Amino acid sequence: MLSPYLINRNNSARARAFAQIFKSTQSLGRSISRKNRSDWTVLATLLLVSCWQLFCSSQLYGLPPDMNAAAAAKTKAGLEALAHIPTDFPGSKTAGNFITFDAPAAVKGTFPSKINQTGMVTGYYNDANSVSHGFLRDQSGNFTTFDIPSATFGIAPTGINPEGVITGVYYDINFLGHGFVWAKNGPVATFDAPGAAFIGTVPSDINPAGEITGSYYDVNFVGHGFVRAKNGTLTTFDAPGAGTTGNFPGTYAVCITPNGTTVGMYTDVNGDTHGFLRTTGGGFTTFDPPGSIAVFAAFSFGQNLYINPDGLITGTYFEPISGNPFGGNYRVFVRAVDDTFTTFDAATYPPCCIWSFPCGITPAGAITGSLNDGYQVNHGFLRASDGTVTTFDVPEAGKSINQGTAPLGITPAGEIMGLYIDANRVTHGFLFQVKPLQGGAGN
Repeated sequence: MLSPYLINRNNSARARAFAQIFKSTQSLGRSISRKNRSDWTVLATLLLVSCWQLFCSSQLYGLPPDMNAAAAAKTKAGLEALAHIPTDFPGSKTAGNFITFDAPAAVKGTFPSKINQTGMVTGYYNDANSVSHGFLRDQSGNFTTFDIPSATFGIAPTGINPEGVITGVYYDINFLGHGFVWAKNGPVATFDAPGAAFIGTVPSDINPAGEITGSYYDVNFVGHGFVRAKNGTLTTFDAPGAGTTGNFPGTYAVCITPNGTTVGMYTDVNGDTHGFLRTTGGGFTTFDPPGSIAVFAAFSFGQNLYINPDGLITGTYFEPISGNPFGGNYRVFVRAVDDTFTTFDAATYPPCCIWSFPCGITPAGAITGSLNDGYQVNHGFLRASDGTVTTFDVPEAGKSINQGTAPLGITPAGEIMGLYIDANRVTHGFLFQVKPLQGGAGN
């Protein structure tokens, strides 16, 4: 698999790398017999994952240049620590009930991605031939599966609104990404941002009004944000001060609120990262946590920047720490509307070092997410609105390197959705119905 950290020298080098991926895709595709569907779809899945990780990990552009070494060192340390792994993990446990699920035709994993305010879940699953298909799981546990025409190299739902309308990205025969909108009782719509190249158009979120936000790279490998109205009108934008040269420059949008405010991050001309809010009128407000903001990061399972309806924002930043074997830790920040910050770690038990990643915030301010501990095992956490942090694990989750529990979202009522990786390294979905906590897990 292509390392996302290798393509970090200059724009032309990254462009050549992507171009080579596309050429290789087309060449390999022609060399594989169309009759051998399994080989074809395995190739598609591998290339999709490689480029998707490259896109996601490009958000690390503002972090210290030794982050590749830090991630490798953490992996090595986790492997060594596993020789002394405990039968349980320290810390207060979140009380609640688990429901696990798999898409009916899933053979090689179920990968949920988002949950809406009413408890509907979207994501994708892989069948016996490694072909990926989208799914919608309703509140009663019923599944509807779907495919996007021309999705040769896979489909990845990335957002779902309260009405169950889903957005995401699919990849065509040339491995170019296109946005889509899918509704259970409506036609499929596809779209592209003007000037999108390389990975293509990548939606990330959809609000109750049907407005979609996301990002795309142009031919110079500069990132830009976009907002697509329900009627199909697409507006592109760049945060003021966003750079156009250097390591992964540009603007990246990841969330959109019910009133149309877009949240994301950008890299300036000096390579420093900043958060931003963009109003429907095009006005920008920038913000900076105590360290380098990271929308995506190594050892996390999804985006790491979220906003609730009242404007409370949670995200991940990298804090350099003297003497830390990895150079520092990923920590969680909470930004209030007055631009003040609170920071926390999901856990602090040994061995060093625990990296924490939020994945959702309720209207009441409760935050859920995942932590990757010193054994490199993943666990879920819930921070109540009073600041109390508890952790949880799906009973069937594996306890080896990069296995475990990874929340991916939370409803206003406090129901947590995510994925877990079992001891056989198969991925499944879960819902965690949290018992009421003092301090408020939900509304």
